[in-house]
Amino acid sequence: MRRLLIPLLSLGGLCACREKARTGEDPAVSEERAASSEVPAPQAEPAAARERRTSDRPEASQAGRPQHPEDRPKSSLDAGLKTRASGFSPSSPGESEQAVSSDLPGPARAKAAAERVRPALEKALSAKDLHFGDPVFVRAFKEEGQLEIWVRKRETGKYEHFRTWAVAAQSGKPGPKLAEGDGQVPEGFYFVPSSAMKPDSTFHLAFNVGYPNAYDRDHGRTGTFIMIHGNCVSIGCLAMTDSKIEEIYTLCDAALQNGQPYFRVNLFPFRMTSERLAREKYNEWFDFWTNLKEGYDFFERSHVPPEADVENGRYVFK
Repeated sequence: MRRLLIPLLSLGGLCACREKARTGEDPAVSEERAASSEVPAPQAEPAAARERRTSDRPEASQAGRPQHPEDRPKSSLDAGLKTRASGFSPSSPGESEQAVSSDLPGPARAKAAAERVRPALEKALSAKDLHFGDPVFVRAFKEEGQLEIWVRKRETGKYEHFRTWAVAAQSGKPGPKLAEGDGQVPEGFYFVPSSAMKPDSTFHLAFNVGYPNAYDRDHGRTGTFIMIHGNCVSIGCLAMTDSKIEEIYTLCDAALQNGQPYFRVNLFPFRMTSERLAREKYNEWFDFWTNLKEGYDFFERSHVPPEADVENGRYVFK
């Protein structure tokens, strides 16, 4: 895995994913990317009638005006940047680490990446009686520095664990993202439609996780362009390395192209076991994390990602 020194961040390797302008952009999305070539998260201004109840269901979200990328975090946040070089390796022995060229135009880059990784992915999926292009679900754990993809099994309709990848870099500390520029990785329940996929990212391949969601907006949280992307540096996003994002992006994009209207992304501070949560009894975020655990437990019981609504300032799941 490529390593970059933290001081290089000032040369442009920052999140929330500031992008260089590109030519030949699809006219259908050029206006949406006017402020930045990254796709902003779907926004919806909460109406007065919905102050006490908002929903995270994708069908309730509306596209908003593009916002400027996050300002560069203060230098004090740079010290919190964590670049992982974990020995944890989910890939098959001997699997190629050579990603396709980022100089390719976005659609061509995504296609070339899929051609590179699809044969091995199909073989690995088949070994678990899973199928390429079937619906996916993404979970990530900040403390463990791990990202999982689960794939829906045709026979049962439940999601089966497919693979876990080590996070190459993330920033901040345990706790949710509160404000633009705070360097925090969000925590909560998000969704990604096809419009949030970003094949022409300057971080190789990427997708917008959908922050801020209805819960975040209900609590006055701000921020834009929070991605899961390639490369090995990040502030506010999850960086996965170019070779690993090709696998992740390809699985997610195939599911969307095969008819999944969106895939859910659940972001947690740590694995939400009762024992681990109990250690945080006096943490300022204990109540928030207890609420997140309800959604975590829902999936652990059912192996079906929960639908997360927001009522009275809390997540409710069904």
